[in-house]
Amino acid sequence: MDEIKGFFKQAGKEFLNAAGDAAMGAAKEVMGSVINEIFIKKEAETKRILPSIKNMRVVSKRTQLLGETAAYSHRPRQDIQDFDTIRQQCLNSGSLFEDPLFPASDESLMFSRRPDRYIEWLRPHEICDDPQFFVEGYSRFDVQQGELGDCWLLAAAANLTQDSNLFFRVVPPDQSFEENYAGIFHFRFWQYGKWVDVVIDDRLPTSRGELMYMHSAERNEFWSALLEKAYAKLHGSYEALKGGSTCEAMEDFTGGVTEWYDLKEAPQNLFSILAKAAERNSMMGCSLEADPNVLEAETPEGLIRGHAYSITKVCMIDIATPNRQGKIPMIRLRNPWGNEAEWNGPWSDGSPEWRYIPDDQKHEIGLNFDRDGEFWMSFQDFLHYFERVEICNLSPDSLTESQQNDGKRKWEMSMFEGEWTPGVTAGGCRNFLETFWHNPQYVITLEDPDEEDDDGKCTVIVALMQKNRRSKRNLGMECLTIGFAIYHLNERDLQVRPQGLSFFKYRSSVARSPHFINTREVTARFKLPPGHYLIVPSTFDPNEEGEFIIRVFSETQNNMEENDDHVGYGDSEDNDNRPGGLYPNMPSPVAPPVDPQKEALARLFKCVAGADMEVDWMELKRILDHSLRDVMTATPEGFSKDICRSMVAMLDVDKSGKLGLEEFEALLTDIAKWKAVFKIYDVHQTGRIDGFQLRQALNSAGYHLNNRILNALVHRYGSRDGKIAFDDFLMCAVKIKTFIDIFKDKDTENTETATFTMDEWIESTIYS
Repeated sequence: MDEIKGFFKQAGKEFLNAAGDAAMGAAKEVMGSVINEIFIKKEAETKRILPSIKNMRVVSKRTQLLGETAAYSHRPRQDIQDFDTIRQQCLNSGSLFEDPLFPASDESLMFSRRPDRYIEWLRPHEICDDPQFFVEGYSRFDVQQGELGDCWLLAAAANLTQDSNLFFRVVPPDQSFEENYAGIFHFRFWQYGKWVDVVIDDRLPTSRGELMYMHSAERNEFWSALLEKAYAKLHGSYEALKGGSTCEAMEDFTGGVTEWYDLKEAPQNLFSILAKAAERNSMMGCSLEADPNVLEAETPEGLIRGHAYSITKVCMIDIATPNRQGKIPMIRLRNPWGNEAEWNGPWSDGSPEWRYIPDDQKHEIGLNFDRDGEFWMSFQDFLHYFERVEICNLSPDSLTESQQNDGKRKWEMSMFEGEWTPGVTAGGCRNFLETFWHNPQYVITLEDPDEEDDDGKCTVIVALMQKNRRSKRNLGMECLTIGFAIYHLNERDLQVRPQGLSFFKYRSSVARSPHFINTREVTARFKLPPGHYLIVPSTFDPNEEGEFIIRVFSETQNNMEENDDHVGYGDSEDNDNRPGGLYPNMPSPVAPPVDPQKEALARLFKCVAGADMEVDWMELKRILDHSLRDVMTATPEGFSKDICRSMVAMLDVDKSGKLGLEEFEALLTDIAKWKAVFKIYDVHQTGRIDGFQLRQALNSAGYHLNNRILNALVHRYGSRDGKIAFDDFLMCAVKIKTFIDIFKDKDTENTETATFTMDEWIESTIYS
């Protein structure tokens, strides 16, 4: 203690003898020594109590201000076109709508090359004399394929016509070429959890006066061609629709979840699965593998390889032969070409097998032998000749009340949005165990088994979909390789949010996606006993960036929530008793008044602060640049004025832009703690920590954050390689603490809600 007194006595003399710039330099050196004394002491305390800090669980209120919402607030807003407003403007002006967001140009057609011929964009009344939106209603036969390789889209569109409720949700009936015609139309598609309205003009690409792409069998019917154009606009161009899965379009038309089966490895109960799907109005499609040497090659049986077919009926049909009577499982399919390219084997149009089916049964199933692309097959032939089947299970809101009254069943559904951010929440698959636990985690609770399940288990369909990949194909962005794993949780496990490395090190998954695959969505069906389960969605490799939605369908009720931390720091007593709020279990860093170090700090503060007796951001920067050189190796130029100003703002109650003695002392104490934590995680002393360590480092500093906030922090403060420098780490800590304090000051009744006027919010956020 005598040595400390001597140090400060000598320091005071050195300061009093300095003048002008030299005075500031001397003050900085002496202050640096004082700060270093505080930092050394705090680092020792931190190392001593770090194990308890790491395991500390803070019960705090959910802070919506910092991102505890289901939607991402930082996503860019897209241009919004209101159909009714634009149509009325065109009617008032007597003009036809020309869409500036999807112009009649080559860029709307394709992104990889230029057209091989002259393309003329014509409106329907320039193509025929009497254009109609619908001609004698709509049906699956209105969907004919053109030159674009989007048979997957056509197969889904043909299926869509089977259900008027679904059809008119996608194709609004409030439009025509007669009443209120203004050259504008609109369609609705499901996109990643919400329905979006896509507005288009009716200029369509033609060659020699004929439509090039999707069209109707009736030359003057245009709903299908306009639907295709709206879908092309949604994804950026017509070319973006080239190649795809019927699953994708069926989901965009319904908001449902699609699963697919390899028919060479079909489950024993596949026909039952298809029949149950039909009971729930599911949309279904199938296909054969493509011939690599021939585009859409035809087989001897009349089927087209690499081509998508829609399944329009699944049923057991009565059959009566001279020797026996019974039922036979049958499938009705349709080729979206809508022509004579049909199956020519058993049960094909006009084949002799149909003479064994009673006439009333033929009438019941609507049998006809038109050369319209539709045909029947026995289920056994279907398994033999087709290779893949897709089922789109409809979301609960897709069934009308009347359909439910007619016995149609509906699924129960839960859904969450999430993202993988490199260095934070993009942990890769379980092959990368050290980072796997950083992936987003979700808990589902299954309470009741299926009504008709003899084993007391629950049917669960888990679907992981990556967002916005097809629309960015023109930027070279292809689908990530994605999948998921499912783990059983006991009651004790439910207390941990999120599960850490040790959980995954010693637990095996009880189910997982069948593959990690680079498709838009990965889906799998499981039979699980009632209980609690953890779902971990991931990319195959770590540090791959992407957004996703995860959905769970079940026959009985399921409850789903994110397995993530609540937002907060410290506890209420510590928060109100600053500056020790970050460490509930740490002794107060402020010593009794007789502490020589405190007295010396006060004397030196007077000299550094100047006549106004306050420290501004420039004075703070000079002090910190000198005192924290050892951890600023990644930023040798020192602290930015932005972070210095933010640190001042964190404790500047009167918004003067300066700190008084107590505020200055509290700030140094916080910085000392943050530095001590940072050095523990910066094991190689590079002045940077890995983004995957950010959650643990901030937890060690007393913070509890969820994935959304961690992602936002790394997006804002991380480097390209996912590293966090010391000054950026300080900025993270400062910003979070400041905004939580702003929120809590307004949440006076502890209702987890804060109300701000526009002026208050702008003032608070700009200054901080």
